[in-house]
Amino acid sequence: MSSESASPGPSSMPPSGEQTQDWMAIMTAMSRNFSDFMARQPFPDAARAAAVQTALPPISFPAPEAERINALHQQWLASQHQLWQAFAQRKADEPGTPVVRMDPADRRFRAPEWSESPYFDYLRQAYALNSAFMRECIEATPVADGRAKERMRYLSKQMIEAMSPANFAATNPEFIQTALRTEGESIRKGMENLLRDLQQGYISMSAPGAFEVGRNLAVTPGSVVFENTLIQLIQYAPLTDKVHAKPLLIIPPCINKYYLMDLQPENSLVRYLVEKGFTVFLVSWRNPDDSMGNLTWENYLSLGPLTALDVVRDITGDAQPNTLGFCVGGTILASALAVACGRGEKPAASMALLTTLLDFSDAGELACLIDEGMVAAREATIGRGGVLAGRELAQTFSSLRPNDLIWNYVVGNYLKGETPPPFDILHWNCDSTNLPGPFLTWYLRNLYLENSLRVPGKLEVLGVRLDLGKIDMPAYLLATSEDHIVPWTGAYLARGLLGGDTTFVLGASGHVAGTINPVSKDKRSHWTGGDASNAQEWRASATEHPGSWWKHYAVWLAGKSGKKVAAPKTPGNARHAVIEAAPGRYVKGLATT
Repeated sequence: MSSESASPGPSSMPPSGEQTQDWMAIMTAMSRNFSDFMARQPFPDAARAAAVQTALPPISFPAPEAERINALHQQWLASQHQLWQAFAQRKADEPGTPVVRMDPADRRFRAPEWSESPYFDYLRQAYALNSAFMRECIEATPVADGRAKERMRYLSKQMIEAMSPANFAATNPEFIQTALRTEGESIRKGMENLLRDLQQGYISMSAPGAFEVGRNLAVTPGSVVFENTLIQLIQYAPLTDKVHAKPLLIIPPCINKYYLMDLQPENSLVRYLVEKGFTVFLVSWRNPDDSMGNLTWENYLSLGPLTALDVVRDITGDAQPNTLGFCVGGTILASALAVACGRGEKPAASMALLTTLLDFSDAGELACLIDEGMVAAREATIGRGGVLAGRELAQTFSSLRPNDLIWNYVVGNYLKGETPPPFDILHWNCDSTNLPGPFLTWYLRNLYLENSLRVPGKLEVLGVRLDLGKIDMPAYLLATSEDHIVPWTGAYLARGLLGGDTTFVLGASGHVAGTINPVSKDKRSHWTGGDASNAQEWRASATEHPGSWWKHYAVWLAGKSGKKVAAPKTPGNARHAVIEAAPGRYVKGLATT
C-alpha cells in the first residue's frame, strides 16, 4: 500500500458499515488473487480450469470475523490519524517522536536518513502500519483450509515486501544521499549492475567472479570413478594414513549443485569427514537438459543411490556402506533404501538424513504453493516430458524470503550501485539446476500433495511396495530450528516411520546455515538426547551443546564405521577406473533451459 492512499487526513471519521463491507470485499479479493493468477497462465484449458477451481475456496465473513475486521480498520485509521498529526506538527530541524515502533531487526530503515527527514520518517512508519494491518486482516480472514491460509500469508508477504518505500528511488533517502555523494556514479553503476543481471537472468547475490567450482569451491581432492547419464560418483582421496574400514556415500539434493557439501576448505563438510578418517563417496547429479526431460522418480532412484551403492561396494569390498542424504537427497536416499529393503536386501549399515522430509504433513512454506490445481497444471505441461527451468526453481525458493533474497539486492545492486560481498553459499544459491518434469510432478503429487510415502505399501516404485518401516538400520536425523523449507517438527516425524533406532539432533539456524555450520567457526548450538514421542516434548527434554553438530555426527558415524585400516593408495579399481579429477564435468553444467 502506498503511503498516500493509506493515510487519512487530519479529521478521519470512524468507518461506516459501507467502509467495513469494502474492506471485507478487499480481503475476499486478496484471498482469490491466486486463482486469478493461475487463470492467466499459459496452461492447457483443463489444467487451468483445475487450477482456478482448487486454488482457494470462497470466503464469507461471519459476524465475529466481520467485527474483528471492523475493529482492525478502526484501529488502523486511528493510528494513521495519529501519525499524520505527528508529521504535520513536526519541525524539519527537530527530531520526531515515533508513533510506530519500528522493528529493530529490520535493516531496511536503520540508516539515519530515514529518521532525520520528517517525510521519510513518515513513509517508513506508514509502511509499518500498513504492513501490520494487512497481516492482521489475513489472520482475521475466516479460511478453514490451513493450506489456503498459508497461501494467503505467502501472497500478502510478497505484496508487503514489494511495496516497501526502501525499494523505490523516489522514496529511499539512502538512494538520494548516495547519488549526491557519488555525483551520480552510484546511479550509473546501478544501471550497469541491472543490465548485467538482466543478461545473466538472475540477481547477483555474491560478487561476480569471486568463486569458481574447481578453483576455490569443491576443491577437496578426489576422482570421478563412475558415471552414467544422470550421476557422476566421486571418491575423495584420503587425508589420513588410516581410515575407517566402512565407507560413507553422500546423496546431495538434485535440486541444487552438490558442492554445498564441499564449499571452501574451511567450511566443507566433505573435507571435514575425510580429515576425520572416513572414506567418502559422493553423487554429483547431472544438470538435466531437454534430452533428459523424460526421467522419472524411479530413474533417479535406480541410476542414483542404488547404482552408486553397487559401485561403492565393488570398489571397497564392503557390502553395507554408511549413507547420508541432504534435503530431497535424503528423501531419494530413504526411498532407494526402502526399495532395497523391500527386496530383502541389507543395503547399508546406517542412514543419516539432514533436513529431510519423509512425512509431508508438516511441509513448511513451500507446501502452500502446492495444491491440486498447481500440480495438475505441471502434469499437463511437463509431466509427460519436459524440463522445469532452474531459474524458475530458484525464484520460487527466493520468494520464500523475499526481503533477504530479492529486495535486499535490488536496493543494494541497483539503487545504491553496490557490489555484493563474496559469499560462497549465495554463489551456490544462484547456480541453478533444472528438473525433469516427470520426476518433479511425481514428487509433488505423491509426496507433497498426497503424502503417500509415510503409508506402508501405498507407493510402488521399481516393482516394490515402499515401507519405510523396513529400513531397520540406525538412522541419524538432523533438523534445524529455523528451517522454513523443512520445519524441524516435520523432520522429527521420520522417527515414527523408520524401523531402526533413530538419533535426532536439532541444530540452530536455518535450512542451509544450520546444516553447513563448520567446526572451523564452531558457531551456534545443537541439541541432543531428548526422549519423547513428539517434537515439542523432545525439545523440552533435550540438552543444548555449543558449537557445530558436525562433531556429534563424526562420533556417531565412527561407531558405525569399523576399525581403522590403511588408507587406499589409489581411487577406484579395475572395473571402475578414474574418469577425471573431482569435481568433474556434471557439477559445472549450467541451467541453460
